[in-house]
Amino acid sequence: MVTSPQFQAGVLGAVQGLTEFLPVSSSAHLVIVPWLFKWTDPGLAFDVVLHLGTLVALLIYYWREWLTMAASPFNGDLKNRRLLILLIVASVPGAIIGVLLEKQAETVFRSPLLIAVTLGLMGLVLWFFDWIAPQRRKIDNLTIKDALIVGFCQALAIIPGVSRSGATITMARILHLEREDAANFSFLMATPIIAGAGLKESVHLVHNGINAALAVGFLASFGFGIVAIAFLIQYVRSHSYRSFGWYRLAAAIFVAAVYMLRH
Repeated sequence: MVTSPQFQAGVLGAVQGLTEFLPVSSSAHLVIVPWLFKWTDPGLAFDVVLHLGTLVALLIYYWREWLTMAASPFNGDLKNRRLLILLIVASVPGAIIGVLLEKQAETVFRSPLLIAVTLGLMGLVLWFFDWIAPQRRKIDNLTIKDALIVGFCQALAIIPGVSRSGATITMARILHLEREDAANFSFLMATPIIAGAGLKESVHLVHNGINAALAVGFLASFGFGIVAIAFLIQYVRSHSYRSFGWYRLAAAIFVAAVYMLRH
């Protein structure tokens, strides 16, 4: 399918913005969409720009929370100081595993068939535990141990199809967090890990410079990211996560079917 670089950038930016925050795996969709349409790999600089777009979306949506947490070590705000510590602790497993498995994430883990398996399996896990787990805890009730467990699940998202938000929200629900608080904690956790990954890879952006396709990708990722965050927070106030489990299962079957037809 022949399309302009700007069109592809807009599509992939929209995909990144939506699927980074909906529990359906952005990394899987960013592999699957170019694979389906036989687009060329846009490169690491483009990947950095897409993640910067979702980072800006997070910072704008949660700017009050981050300002409050940043001030908490200096003003005696114990509640937000504790939340800041939890988020730091939760970021450690992802940082370590991301460094250790970086090469595999760029090669071995990008198989469409593996993505189909992880999409389907994690979709069933999300569906099941969101169905059976009670909603009786809030973010304030999380412990350091809880933060480490959820952080380890975030680290598993290095495998496309697992989904960073899907894994963290699922574990938060297993720990009996309310659905809205599960989403909020997942999104707050995403900020330092996305920022760290963006800074680490920013050399590719500096080396390549900014062009029209990168700008379109950034704006699409940012705009659709804001929409996805706001939508999910509002949606789970009155709905379960189980519809996302069904979507993941359907996507897994579709990807596996296309893979089999092509091989």
